[in-house]
Amino acid sequence: MKLLLTSQGIQKELEKDFLSLLSKPPQDNRVINITTASFGDHATRPKWLDTYITQLNKLGITNIEEFDIRDKSQKELNISLSNKDIIFVNGGNTFFLLDYIKKTGFDRIIKESVYKGIIYIGISAGSYITCPTIEQSTWEHQDRNRFGLTNLTALNFVPFLISAHFEEKYRKIIKNAALKTKYPIVALNDHQAILVKDNKFKLVGEKSENFFNGFKNTF
Repeated sequence: MKLLLTSQGIQKELEKDFLSLLSKPPQDNRVINITTASFGDHATRPKWLDTYITQLNKLGITNIEEFDIRDKSQKELNISLSNKDIIFVNGGNTFFLLDYIKKTGFDRIIKESVYKGIIYIGISAGSYITCPTIEQSTWEHQDRNRFGLTNLTALNFVPFLISAHFEEKYRKIIKNAALKTKYPIVALNDHQAILVKDNKFKLVGEKSENFFNGFKNTF
């Protein structure tokens, strides 16, 4: 299992860690770019999605298929990942993303793919869904559940919660939330990520550590 769970994509500080996950030259990698979360707050494709394509292009990766899972059949979902090296899951509304991942059965397909060795890159909401639950999305400074999602159980690739886009003004909110959850928490600023290899993980990028509830690097 190889994951890079980011707050704001593959920033300069994270490029080396991202490249360390690749098993072939960057230009030979095929990427599926899941954009579904972005439509939770936008009726049409938001321009900021281009930022993350640019990040990949900068590293030599240009074979990128943009993909929205909402209107896809099981067959289409399976085919979409059948020849890919990297699953790149964009940010947006976490509730919206998790709802469609479950409705379509894409959660099962993602799990099978990641456990077979396909690299998973998450951005914000795309990182949140790898946690045991997306309860962090209910915190005061996060998303709004406008979609009636009641089961917040997520993919459970990692045993902790991630809080993205950390700024010092959010510290008190996260500390209060930490009192109400059983999970360790790592808060990531926009130049940080969690690198996961098999069942071990560590903070990478900028060196500041904002850990709660006993979160610890394991390698």
